[in-house]
Amino acid sequence: MDLNDLRSAVTVISLLTFLGIVAWAWSRRNQSRFDEAALLPFQDEAITDTTREPS
Repeated sequence: MDLNDLRSAVTVISLLTFLGIVAWAWSRRNQSRFDEAALLPFQDEAITDTTREPS
């Protein structure tokens, strides 16, 4: 196996990994979870830090 075979294998593995991530992201099974996560920045909740000492 020479260097070009290794480069080709890495390219194919990277492409398959990318396609797997795309399929996972567009899966209907995950849609509700992603929709909920997309709204997190807009939730209006007061965050209190109880571990911080008063100044």
